Amino acid sequence: MSQPQHTYSTLTLALDGAVATLTLNRPEKRNAISYELIRELQHALGEMQKSTSHILILTGSGKAFCSGMDLDDLRRISRQTEEENLADSGRMADMFRALYDFPLVTIAAVNGPALAGGCGLATLCDFTLASSDARFGYTEVRIGFVPAIVSAFLMRQIGEKHTRDLLLTGRILSAEEGYRLGLVNEVVAPEDLPHRARELAKSLAMNSPASLLATKRLLKTYSHAELDRQIAAAVEENARIRATHDFREGISSFLEKRAPVWTGS
Repeated sequence: MSQPQHTYSTLTLALDGAVATLTLNRPEKRNAISYELIRELQHALGEMQKSTSHILILTGSGKAFCSGMDLDDLRRISRQTEEENLADSGRMADMFRALYDFPLVTIAAVNGPALAGGCGLATLCDFTLASSDARFGYTEVRIGFVPAIVSAFLMRQIGEKHTRDLLLTGRILSAEEGYRLGLVNEVVAPEDLPHRARELAKSLAMNSPASLLATKRLLKTYSHAELDRQIAAAVEENARIRATHDFREGISSFLEKRAPVWTGS
């Protein structure tokens, strides 16, 4: 097993021949997405491309896969300018796009709750394996936010009707329902998840790396231009909602652990 060249503080990267494992490593924060994690995730993807690995397993440390946006960053977002919000939205979109367009094969091993942006990370991989303890949900509307960026990807995965259901209700799904909807490829017992992810990775690694690369490149061409347009619109909508009273109220009520008082403005 070779050592990564960069030292990370929010994740770990293990390079082991054809298979690399990237672990979100903020268990005390339920692996929440901070801006530092966004930067480090993209750096790790770049480092992996320079290694001999061509299969990536993405998982979380502790009991959660990823709980969504970090609370400290949510506090800061509610005080930002329009320009800062556009820049932040663009960074989030870049992270999702980097994972979705990643040229090497990706496997999400979802070991626990994957919510909001964390649900996006879990479902944008080529394969999503879920522990039976895992939970999924695009919960943004519950706090006055918009699941804008992930919506473009989700429509392709499960269709418009199911997408409307999940994004407008913000409800939490079991791993089994995620499987039925097409978000999850396979549900396994919690204790079997690491082994099953490794088993799938080794099976994929037996295929031609050149063929895997060419296949992913071909699949990318089918939706590239349309995704560019949709994500540009999503970034603007993501930034726009942050200027509303409902967004500020949603963040405040969430942090204060009280029921929100919506005004619709």
